[in-house]
Amino acid sequence: MAQTADITAIVVAAINLLAAAVGLWGVWRWATPRAFWWLARTGQLATTVLAAVALVALVSGFEPEQGLFWLYLLLPIATSIIAEQLRIASAQLILDQHELEDAQAVGRLPEAEQQDIVLEIVRRETLVLALAAAVIAFLALRVLPTT
Repeated sequence: MAQTADITAIVVAAINLLAAAVGLWGVWRWATPRAFWWLARTGQLATTVLAAVALVALVSGFEPEQGLFWLYLLLPIATSIIAEQLRIASAQLILDQHELEDAQAVGRLPEAEQQDIVLEIVRRETLVLALAAAVIAFLALRVLPTT
């Protein structure tokens, strides 16, 4: 079971590190690559698999060397869930900054302003998910010394 957890953690970390790098590069360039969204969602799926490994380890009676093993297996999924909530909130934050009540209000703006606001929202959402992916990668790698 330790080997399965280690391999899963390495895969989760690799996918999320790549997502973080691509996302942060996109934020820096003000152009989020389409590949980022695929990587971010794949990273979230892999993070869910890591939580499933924790469940299987628990049910099978696995005894890790350290109790932190469980924490590092489950914190990435919690981080992913919180990041999604922050991503949603970030869109509302941008609307509030522009004193717009909802997405329909954006549609009533001139097209150039609409595009600017949408780009700002996408950039903020990308930043949130890229930073979360970096945190998830770090937490996943922390599984290795605890098995």
